[in-house]
Amino acid sequence: MSILTSPRGKVEVVYCRRTESQDIYCIQNLIRKFTQKLFGRLNIIYLLEKANLAITLYNDKEEIMAQATFLDYPNWNVAKQDDWVSLFRELDSDIPCTPLNTLFMHLFVAVDEYSVGCCKEIIRTVFKAVPELHFIFLIVPSYMSLGSTLITVFDQVGNIPSLTYDEDFAVYICHRHSHYPQLHIRKARVEDHDDLMPIFMHQDTILKATYGEYFLAELIEAQDKENHAVVCEVEGVAVGFMSVCSRVNMQLLHECFDLVLFHGFCIPHPDDVLELPQELSVQGSQDAELRSGSQDFQKIVEEPQEPVTPEGRERKSIQEKITEEAAIEEPLPVVQSGTTSEIEDLGNPGQVLDTEHTNYCVSDMSSASISLPEETNYFRPIYMGASSAFCIQLFCIDEKHEARSLDFMDFVFSLFPDKNFCLISLPHLTPEFALIQNFVKIVPFNSCTVEQDLYVFHRAGLLKTINIRLANLSDTSGVENLVSTLMLNKSILEDLKQYNEARRDPDGTPLQAFVADVAEQIVGIAVIRNEMDIEYIRSHYNIEDFIYFSHHQHEEHGHLYHFALNPIFRHYTKFFLKEILRLGFKSCLYYPVYPASREGKFQSSYAHSLTSALHYLVPVRPRRQIVYPLEKLGINAPSKAVSKELLSYALNHTNRKLTLEPKITVNARIVVVGASSVGISFLETLAFCSHLKFSNLTLISTNGLPGKKLLDTEQRKFLASDHCFNDKDHALMSLCSWVNVVVGRMTAIDRAAKHVVVSQKEIVLYDHLILCTGQQYQVPCPTGADISQHLTNREIPNSSKQRYTGKVPCNHFILNDEEDCLKALTWIRNNSIITEGNVIVYGDTIDTYTTVETLLNLGIRGSCIHFVQPPPTSTITCINNYSVESAVEDVLQAAGVTIYREALLAQWNEGQNPDPIHNACFTTPTKPFKLPCSIFFSFCEKNVDYETFKALNDACLVYDGRLVIDTNFHTNDIAIRAAGSLTKFSNRYYSNEWTHSTFSSKEVGFQLAAAMLNLFDPTLEPVTEPPADLDQLIPMYKGAKIQGGILPGSYHYLHIAKPAILTPLEVQMAQPDFGSEVVTGNPKNGNYFRIHVNKYKMVETITCLSKEAFPTSNYICLFGQHEQVLNNLCARYEDNMITDLYSFFTEPWCIALFHDRFIDLRKELRQILTSKEEEKLPSIEQLARQIEDEEINLKEKPRKYLKRVFQETIYKKLVEKSILDYLQYNHYHLPMYAWPGII
Repeated sequence: MSILTSPRGKVEVVYCRRTESQDIYCIQNLIRKFTQKLFGRLNIIYLLEKANLAITLYNDKEEIMAQATFLDYPNWNVAKQDDWVSLFRELDSDIPCTPLNTLFMHLFVAVDEYSVGCCKEIIRTVFKAVPELHFIFLIVPSYMSLGSTLITVFDQVGNIPSLTYDEDFAVYICHRHSHYPQLHIRKARVEDHDDLMPIFMHQDTILKATYGEYFLAELIEAQDKENHAVVCEVEGVAVGFMSVCSRVNMQLLHECFDLVLFHGFCIPHPDDVLELPQELSVQGSQDAELRSGSQDFQKIVEEPQEPVTPEGRERKSIQEKITEEAAIEEPLPVVQSGTTSEIEDLGNPGQVLDTEHTNYCVSDMSSASISLPEETNYFRPIYMGASSAFCIQLFCIDEKHEARSLDFMDFVFSLFPDKNFCLISLPHLTPEFALIQNFVKIVPFNSCTVEQDLYVFHRAGLLKTINIRLANLSDTSGVENLVSTLMLNKSILEDLKQYNEARRDPDGTPLQAFVADVAEQIVGIAVIRNEMDIEYIRSHYNIEDFIYFSHHQHEEHGHLYHFALNPIFRHYTKFFLKEILRLGFKSCLYYPVYPASREGKFQSSYAHSLTSALHYLVPVRPRRQIVYPLEKLGINAPSKAVSKELLSYALNHTNRKLTLEPKITVNARIVVVGASSVGISFLETLAFCSHLKFSNLTLISTNGLPGKKLLDTEQRKFLASDHCFNDKDHALMSLCSWVNVVVGRMTAIDRAAKHVVVSQKEIVLYDHLILCTGQQYQVPCPTGADISQHLTNREIPNSSKQRYTGKVPCNHFILNDEEDCLKALTWIRNNSIITEGNVIVYGDTIDTYTTVETLLNLGIRGSCIHFVQPPPTSTITCINNYSVESAVEDVLQAAGVTIYREALLAQWNEGQNPDPIHNACFTTPTKPFKLPCSIFFSFCEKNVDYETFKALNDACLVYDGRLVIDTNFHTNDIAIRAAGSLTKFSNRYYSNEWTHSTFSSKEVGFQLAAAMLNLFDPTLEPVTEPPADLDQLIPMYKGAKIQGGILPGSYHYLHIAKPAILTPLEVQMAQPDFGSEVVTGNPKNGNYFRIHVNKYKMVETITCLSKEAFPTSNYICLFGQHEQVLNNLCARYEDNMITDLYSFFTEPWCIALFHDRFIDLRKELRQILTSKEEEKLPSIEQLARQIEDEEINLKEKPRKYLKRVFQETIYKKLVEKSILDYLQYNHYHLPMYAWPGII
C-alpha cells in the first residue's frame, strides 16, 4: 500500500498486484496516442501472455490507476530475443547487464493525474519482487521524448538501430539503487539496540520475556571469533539484524539429516567412511561413486575478494557432488515424493531403486516413503573432517526491506573464510520468508527427532555469473561429469549427442539442449523437444487455466525431457527455466510424469528424468473426457489428435508468466490417515493449488496409494465402485509426486506430543492430523450355536456387535480394496477353487453381487457358489429397485447359485479349529443348515476397524458409535480433523440420520480441503463466523451419490442419486411431490434405463442396467440437469418419441451436455439473464420475480411474456453469441455442431 498525491493535491491510496485478464479493458482505455508512439501498436492480450512480469496499480475502489509490462528481451525488434546481451553491453561498459539482472519495459500506462507517482511505485515494486534485478531498460524511437512521467525514472544511455526499421532507437535505463537499493551490511554495535528492538517486538515478544529487555545489546557485546552480529542499515538506521555462530552440533545433524550431498558439512578427510557396504547397495558401484564424491566447490567459489580456503588446494571439481536428482530422476511412482524440497528428491542414496525390477507400489526403501523398521539398517557415512558450516542463530528484518535479506549473506560468509555452508533451522509452522527462499531444505531421516526444518546455503550460491546457453560439442565432458551418477545419464548423453549432431530427432522433432555454466564449469543441463501432441494436451488437460491457447504458436510449446541442476544453485531454477523459454523461443513448457507399469518399465516414447524443477512447475488438472458414439458421429467425430488413447500421465507446466510468479511454501506437517476416496480427494485438492507448495503432505495407509492397476487385466474386480476415482484418475494426478507415503496402520495417537504411532512402533509427527479411514468389512463373529440342537435365529442371543478375536482362517477373505481382491484372486487360482471348490459369499451388500459375478466369470460353477444373506437390518435393500433385483435373482437361479436368506453364521468347522474352513453352519428362522466350504467371502456390515477405534478411544477423542465432529470437520482436538464414513455429527445438531456417508466422498474431501486452505492461503478472504443460529446447521452437499459395478448376468449397473436419507423406492414414489419418471427397456432384457425427474423438473436419480457397457461418465453429467436441457425429455417421452434412452443419449445433439465446460456455459448464460443489460428494463430474473410476487398484471401467460421480452431485447443476441462462442472455442471437442461461417 502507498499513498500518492497529485499535482493538484488530491490523495489516492494505491495497491500493487499482478495483472489479471480482467484488467485488459481498463488498460486499453488508458492507452493514449503518445503511448502508441512510445511502445508501438500492441495487442494487450498477446503482450500479457508473453510477459515475464506485469504489474497493476489499483485504488480503494478497485479502479486501475496504472499498469506496466516487463519482458526479458527488448521491444521494437532492436535485437533478437536470444541475442541482445552483447549489444547492450557495448552501449556502456559500466553497465554489466545480464539476462539474470535485466528486464525490459514493453508498456506503461497510467491515469494522467497520478502518472509520476504510479510510475515510481511500479518500478519500486518490480525491484522488490525480483531481488536479482538491477536494470530496467526502456527502448523508444529516437525522435520521441519520454514525456514528463517516464523521464523521472529513466536515463538515456545511447542509441541502437532496429533490425527491421530504417531508424534508430533510444535506449534508457533505470537503476535499482535509485528505487530499492541493496542494503549496507556492517558489524552490529550496541547503539543499534534502539533501532532494532521495535522490529523484534513487532514480530516476537518471546525473546524479551525469556532473556530480558536488553538481550539484544548483550548478544551484540558478546561477539568473538565464533559469534558475530551484523546489521543492515538504510540512511544510517539499522533495519535488520543477523546473529551467526560457527559452533554447530554436527553430531546431531549427522544423526537426524541426510547430508550426503554436502559431505556432512565437513571438510574432506582421508579417514572419511563414505562407501556403502556392498550387501546393502541396491545400485551397486554407481551409487557408491556418488557417495564417495568430494564436497569441495571451491573452484567456482573463488572470487577476488574471497580468501581461498584450504579446500581450494585440493584438485577436485564441482561435479563430484552434483545434483539433487542424483538418486531419483525417473517419475517412478515408487518414489512417493519430492515434496519437501528439490534436495529431498535425492533421499538416501543407499535407497535408490532399480527401475528395471520395481513394481508400481509403495516401497519401504523409497526416499519419501517412511520406511518403518528397516531404515535403521541403512548405512550412513562417517565424516572425520572439521566442520565447514556456521549457523544463523537470530534473524530479523523490517518488512519494507525483507526482499533484500540475501544481502546479508556475502558479508557473513566473509566473517568465516574457512566455512562453505550457512545453516538455519526453523519450526515447521514458520511461514517461508524471503531469505529462506534462497536456501535448500535438507531431507531429515525418518528417525529424526528434531522439531525443526534444516536449511542450507552454499557460498557458491552467491555467484551471479551463472550463464544459460545452448549446449555445444565441447560441453560433453562437463555434462558427463555432471550426470555421471544419474540413473538416466545415458539417455541424457544420447539426447545431447543427438542435439550436437543433428539438432533434431531421427523422426524430425526439433531438439534443444541447454547448459548452465558458472566459472567455466557445467552445473546444469536441460533437454527439450517441441511438444508434438499439443492438441491432445489442450483437449485432455486444463492448460487454459494458465494460458490463452490461441495466442501461442504450435512451435512455442516445448516438452521438457531432462533437467539437472547442482543443488547449491537451486535458487536459480526459475531463472534456468526462464532462459530456456527465451533462448529456445518457447512460451510454454510441459513435463509429464508417467506411472511405471507393473513390470517397472517406462511407457513413454522417451525416458524422462525426474526434473528437480518439478516444484517450480504447476500441476495441471486433467479434463473429464466425453465418451463419443464414434459410429453415429461418423465424419463429425473429433480428430484423432483429440480422441486417441495415450498412456495416462500427470502433466506439469510453466510459461513465461509463471517464471517470476512466487509460490507460497506451506511446511506444516499435514498427515492424512486412510487412502479412502475422501482422503484422496483432500490430497488432490491441496496438491493442485498452483500457487501453494505443500512440502509436508503425508499419507498413512495400509497399502499405500491406490491406483496400482493390480486388477487391470481383469474385466471384473470383485467390488462395486463409487466412481470417485479409478486407476486412470490416479495416473493423471500422480499424487506420489507430492505426497510422502507411510505404509502401515495407525495404532495410536499421542495428542500431547502430536504424533501418530504406525504399526505399534514407528512415529509420524503432525501439525494437522486428518482422519479419513472410513469403514471396512470386518471378520464376522460366529454365534457359536450348535445346529444339532436345531436352534432358530430367535433362540440365539444377538452377537452382531461382538468382535471376532480368534485366528482368521487362511481361506477367509474380506475384500476392502484392490490389494485384498488380488490376494483372493491369487488364492483361488493357486488352490484349484475354479474347478472343484465350494464358495460361500456371506452378506447382503452390492459387493456380494459383484463378487458372485466375478466368481462366475472366473469359471466357477454356479452350483458351487452359495450366496448366504444374513437377516436384514433395514427394509431398504442394497439396490433398492425391485425390477433390478428380480432380474439379477433370476440370473442367479439360472446359473445354479443357491441363495439362502436370513441366515446367521453359527460355526466354522462345527466349532473345531477354523483354519482352514472346511464347512460353515448357519441358523435361520426355520431350520439350520451346513455348507461345504473351500473359500469364504464375508461382506457383513461395514464398521470402524478395531485398531482405529482403539487408537481414537485411547487418545480421548469423542467417539459415539462414530468419531464425533462439528460442521468444520473438527474433533474435540483442534489439531485433528476427520471426515467420511468414520464420522458422525455431534448430537447438538440433532441430525443423527445425516452423516458424511450420505454424501459424495469426493465432495466431502474437497470441502475438507477448502476448510483447511483458509489456514494457509493468503489469497482467500478471511472466513467470517456464521451467526449463532446458522452454526447449528449441518452442511448439505449437492454432489451425486454414485454406485455401480457388474452384477450377475454380466449386467452393467449404475445408480446415481441425490444425497438423501435412504427410503424404499416404493415409499418415495408414493409421495405427492415425487415428480415423474422416464423409463425405457426392461431389466431382464438388459436395456433398462430409468430417470427420476423431481417436481422442479430436475434430474434427481438415474438407474441403468444393461447387458452392454455404457458411458458412465457421460450419464453422471445428466444429474442435476433440467429436463428441458435434455431436449424436452419429459414432453418427448409423453409423446412416445423416446423408446430407448441409451440410443437417445448417443444422438449428436446431446454431446455438449457431456462436455466438461458445459457447466461454465450455463453459468455464463445465467449471468446474462440476471444482469441488467438494458438501462430502462429490469433483468429477466427480476421480471420473473415480479411476476411471482404479482407485481405485474399480465394479459398473457407468464412463460409467453418472458419469452417475448427475451426475443425483443438484447438478451437473445447475447445468449446466442455466448453459445456460438462456446461451440467455436471448443470445436476440437464438439465438431458435430455447426455455427455461422463453417458452411
